[in-house]
Amino acid sequence: MPKNMGMIDRIIRLVFAAVVAGLVIGGLISGVVAIVLGIFAGVFVITSLLSFCPLYLPLKINTGAKKS
Repeated sequence: MPKNMGMIDRIIRLVFAAVVAGLVIGGLISGVVAIVLGIFAGVFVITSLLSFCPLYLPLKINTGAKKS
């Protein structure tokens, strides 16, 4: 599985996940919204840790460093 995510992309995803976690813990969001955003946040954390986004493959996106 080739890496297709750059550092900035990974940081943005992790920040989003942290914000969602903070909103849920702080009680600012709940119910269906919290569940949906929590799922997105979980996926973002996993893809950030792996440096791989499966959605980028069919779209031919690579935010990582270009190999020469």
